[in-house]
Amino acid sequence: MSQPQLGGAERDLYRDTWVRYLGYANEVGEAFRSLVPVAVVWLSYGVASSYVLADAIDKGKKAGEDFLPLPPWIKCLCAHQVPSPEAGRSTRVTVAVVDTFVWQALASVAIPGFTINRVCAASLYVLGTATRWPLAVRKWTTTAIGLLTIPIIIHPIDRSVDFLLDSSLRKLYPSVGKPSSS
Repeated sequence: MSQPQLGGAERDLYRDTWVRYLGYANEVGEAFRSLVPVAVVWLSYGVASSYVLADAIDKGKKAGEDFLPLPPWIKCLCAHQVPSPEAGRSTRVTVAVVDTFVWQALASVAIPGFTINRVCAASLYVLGTATRWPLAVRKWTTTAIGLLTIPIIIHPIDRSVDFLLDSSLRKLYPSVGKPSSS
C-alpha cells in the first residue's frame, strides 16, 4: 500500500484503502486452486482485472481533471502560437491510463498470480513426494503456503515492475504526460 498522505492530500481509493486488496484476489484464488473448482480461480482473476481496469480509468479521469484548458478568449489570441490544450490533455489522460493499466496488470495480476501458482504447484509436488500426508492435508498445507507467500512477494514485485517500466515503457512517454511513480 502507499505511504501515508502528507499535507491533507486526497486519499487514493485504489491505493490507500481496503479496495487495494481486490487487486490481490487472483493470488488468493491461486492459493486455493487445489481446493476449489477452476471457475472460482478464474472468477478471482475477474475481480483483480476489474480492479486494474477501474484504477486505470480513475487515474485517467484524474489526469484529465488536473489539466486546465485555456479559456476561449486566450485560444483566439494564441491560435497560431500555442498547440491545442486538448492535445496535451488527451496525452496526459492516455499516459495515465496506459501506465496505470500496465503497472497494475503486471504488479497485481500477472506476475503475482504466476508466482503464487508456481509456489503452490511446487509445494504440492514436494509434499506429495516427501510426505505420506493425506491428499486433503497436502492441499490445505499448499493453500496455507500460498497465502503466506502473498505478503512476502508484494513489495519486491512492485519495485521490480517500477524498475521494468522506468527502464522501458516510461521512456517512451512524452514529457507532458509522464506519470508520477506508481
